[in-house]
Amino acid sequence: MRSMGHTARRVSGPLLALLAMTLSAPVMAQGPGPSGYPNKPVRILVPYGPGGVADTTVRLLAQKLNERLGQQFVIENRPGAGGIVAAKTGATAPPDGYTLALTGNGTAISKSLFKSLPYDVLKDFKSVSVMAWLDLTIATKAGGPLKTVKDIVEAAKKNPGKLNFGTIAPGSTQNLSAELFRLTGDIKVTMVIFRTTPDLVTAILRGDIDVGFDYLAGFKSTLAAGQLHAVASTGDKRSPSTPDVPTVSESGMPDYVVTSWNAVSMPAGTPDAIVQYLSKEIREALKSPDIQEKALQFGLDARGTTPEEMQARMRADIEKWAVVIEKAGIEKQ
Repeated sequence: MRSMGHTARRVSGPLLALLAMTLSAPVMAQGPGPSGYPNKPVRILVPYGPGGVADTTVRLLAQKLNERLGQQFVIENRPGAGGIVAAKTGATAPPDGYTLALTGNGTAISKSLFKSLPYDVLKDFKSVSVMAWLDLTIATKAGGPLKTVKDIVEAAKKNPGKLNFGTIAPGSTQNLSAELFRLTGDIKVTMVIFRTTPDLVTAILRGDIDVGFDYLAGFKSTLAAGQLHAVASTGDKRSPSTPDVPTVSESGMPDYVVTSWNAVSMPAGTPDAIVQYLSKEIREALKSPDIQEKALQFGLDARGTTPEEMQARMRADIEKWAVVIEKAGIEKQ
C-alpha cells in the first residue's frame, strides 16, 4: 500500500502539471467543414493593391466568410508583374486549404500574353468559385456625335484609322475588349494606351480620345455628372447597374461579348472535400444582401459558381483571348 501511494504521489505531479497546461492553453476553434476546416486563419492572395474594385469585393467576401466559418480570412495584397507574383505564391503554397489566390479573367489572358509563366493555371490550381462578374462600359464625350455602336462603326469605316480608341494597360481586359471590338466590327482605328483610368477619362473629356473602354467604376462619376456618355455595356445582357444602357451585342454586334470575372483558386493537390465545401460557402456568402448592394454600386454581379463551372470558364477564356491576342498582333511579354 505504501508503495502504491508513493507511486501515485510521484505520478500525480507531472499529470497535474500537464492537466494545468492543457486547461490554460488556448482552444483552437474547429470549423464546421471537413476535418474541422478551417481551424486557423486563411490567407487570400490578391494581385492588386488595396482599394480597387477586386480588392474591395474580396474584402467583403472575406468578412462574410469570417462570420460564417468562425476563422479569419486575411487579405494579402501582392501586386506586380501582371499578377504573376501573387499567382506563383498561390500555386506553390501548401495544398491544405489555407492559401487562396484571386484569379480570373486576367489569369486566363496571361497564359497567352506572356512568353512563359512559373505556373500553369490549368494544372497548378484548383478552381473554387467565381466571386464577381464585371462588364465593361464603352464611353464617349457627352454631346458628341458618337452616341451608339452604329455611330462608332460608321465613323471608323468612313475615316479608317482616324478614330482613337483609348484603354489602359496593354493586354489588359480593357485593352483586349477594344481590340475585339475593332476585330468584330472589321474597322481600322488607332489604339492609345494610358497608364491609369483617370488619365483616360481626362483624354476623353479633352477630345483627344473618341472612345474609351473601361469598367463602370472608372467612368461612374463622370457619367453621373453628365460629362461622359455610356454608349454600351459589353456583357451578354444589360447590367443591373446601368439598365438603360444597351449591350454591344444588341446594338449591331451580336457576336461581341466581354465579361471579366474575379475568382478564388487553391493550389493543386488541395483535397476535393475542402474545395467543394469552400465553394459552397462562397456561393452562399455572395447572396448576402449587403454584398449584393455593394456590388451593384461597383457595377458587379456578385454570383458564385461550382468548381467545375469555373474551370470550364477558365478554359473557354484562355482560348478566346489567345485568338484575340494573336489577331491583334499584341507582342508577348
